[in-house]
Amino acid sequence: MEQVLMGTYDIIVIGAGHAGCEAALASARMGNRTLMFSINLEAIAMMPCNPSVGGTGKGHLVREIDALGGEMGVNIDKTFIQSRMLNTAKGPAVHSLRAQADKHRYHTEMKKTIEKQPNLDMMQDEVVDLEVTDGRVTGVLTRNHALYKCKAAVLATGTFLRGKIFIGDSNYSSGPNGLAPSVQLSENLKKHGMRLRRFKTGTPARALASTFNYEKMQRQDGDERIVPFSFMNDSLEREQVPCWLTYTNEETHRVIRENFSRSALFGGEIEGIGPRYCPSIEDKVHRFADKKRHQLFVEPEGLDTEEMYIQGMSSSLPLDVQRDFYHTIAGLEHITITRPAYAIEYDCIDPLDLRPNLSYRYIDGLFCAGQFNGSSGYEEAAAQGLMAGINASLEINGKEPLILHRNEAYIGVLIDDLVTKGTNEPYRIMTSRAEYRLLLRQDNADERLTEIGYRIGLATEERYRKYLEKKKQVSDEIERLRRTTVGPKDANAFLEKHRSHPLQNRISLYELLKRPEISYEDLAELDGDRPLLSSHAEDQVQVQIKYEGYIRKQMAQVEKFKKLEGRRLPADIDYSGIQGLRLEARQKLDQVKPLSVGQASRISGVSPADIGVLMVWLEKTGREKERRG
Repeated sequence: MEQVLMGTYDIIVIGAGHAGCEAALASARMGNRTLMFSINLEAIAMMPCNPSVGGTGKGHLVREIDALGGEMGVNIDKTFIQSRMLNTAKGPAVHSLRAQADKHRYHTEMKKTIEKQPNLDMMQDEVVDLEVTDGRVTGVLTRNHALYKCKAAVLATGTFLRGKIFIGDSNYSSGPNGLAPSVQLSENLKKHGMRLRRFKTGTPARALASTFNYEKMQRQDGDERIVPFSFMNDSLEREQVPCWLTYTNEETHRVIRENFSRSALFGGEIEGIGPRYCPSIEDKVHRFADKKRHQLFVEPEGLDTEEMYIQGMSSSLPLDVQRDFYHTIAGLEHITITRPAYAIEYDCIDPLDLRPNLSYRYIDGLFCAGQFNGSSGYEEAAAQGLMAGINASLEINGKEPLILHRNEAYIGVLIDDLVTKGTNEPYRIMTSRAEYRLLLRQDNADERLTEIGYRIGLATEERYRKYLEKKKQVSDEIERLRRTTVGPKDANAFLEKHRSHPLQNRISLYELLKRPEISYEDLAELDGDRPLLSSHAEDQVQVQIKYEGYIRKQMAQVEKFKKLEGRRLPADIDYSGIQGLRLEARQKLDQVKPLSVGQASRISGVSPADIGVLMVWLEKTGREKERRG
């Protein structure tokens, strides 16, 4: 049947999960006429797995998305039902905010935001093919025989591409949460030359709240002081709901071990590679045979549902085995399961086929984001979606791409890892992946990124003014603390109370705050002239003062990093012609086509000796150009 032209847009976003929402909103807010497709509009910002946002490393991404002008932090602040700051016993570099979401409200609030956004349309239809003209994407075609023209497109298909569900020996074509999969698009992407591969993820069972025995589990409450995700919110007040902690036991493990052969994971039916850092329960029992128990959290899915999410217990075992092993766990002996655990397998791209701006190397104007790029997690998806939407907008408007470096943002670490190193399993961000994590803290994400977001036209005037106000508050307060001094008579009783060494001479409040046992909040007892600061500014003052020496050292490391990043590599280098490069290095360099010596040094298979050869070649060719020029 002939395709009917239904509309013309600047940017089309294929997919409406966490990546698609951020891409579409960024594009529209930057002034582009944008269309976002979803197979089902009920899938907008859907949480088919854990109903939460943030966590270790992931919380940093959400703060960065917010600082640039994205929506995830704003939306979770509207819809959370419990909030906790993780890793508070450690330093501020690894403090990570995590919020339990009301998953239904999260979806409806994001959908409402998209519906109200100027320049943004949404459409329930399935994209089945790309229109590619002279090597550039020029439109998309849908199942309903509609053609929509565009200048650029973003692929954010999540786990829908040839999605396949596995529960024991039962498997069937499906997207997440029982929604329809996208099969035809996957086949057509291959026809366009795209190399696709299979990854896998999974989700635990859900069960009715009234069927748990809470007396046998440990109650997990939210923090008394709620820290917002969005820098637009100074504070939040909300009644929170509890979560619950319990553990598997040897009987649980026995039931699972006796049924390994019935698991789709061990039976050979699943060909996709699963996430190492979020394995199924049968994988945990198999790989960590010496562990007598594994923890799991029972978490509400929302305020208007009885369903509870059993975190840490994803599985592809049959229904009867799931029932049996869940019932061996303290507090879960009589639960009524409403949705069984399952594994899902899907198609995704090799991210080495992407440029650092997330554009596909072999079709101009095509950008990729989220789980389609080989990552896992809502936060990783949203971060990539935001950057894909930004860069698609910048490209069609003839502007330079926005590429965040590893010293600037966790978003930079995430994307650089994917497009430079690649991944053989669903990629998850972790604080340990960031070399400069003391600089990339949650509390200073706005200081690092809001000016960038404002410059490219994404962060609003209101956000920018709020950032400048906070920046001034922090600067003024640090200077005031330097000037304000106290003596032994004023401070020693206070110091004894906080088990800190007494003073012999006068000292500034700035120096006093450097003591580990003294917090900025504690200083209020000594400080009668303290100004009223936002909670974000207070956090920033404390961290900047306490970790001044460490921050200075890390800044020196960044300067060395910048020198390597500053050594640009021409896009047309013929690596096969460079004498001294090993064969593997030539192949990898030619595949990734790094933009700088720094990026080249991070490519798997490129050794320090290869970098030395590359540096010599650069010097030699540079001298030759000077002689000719």
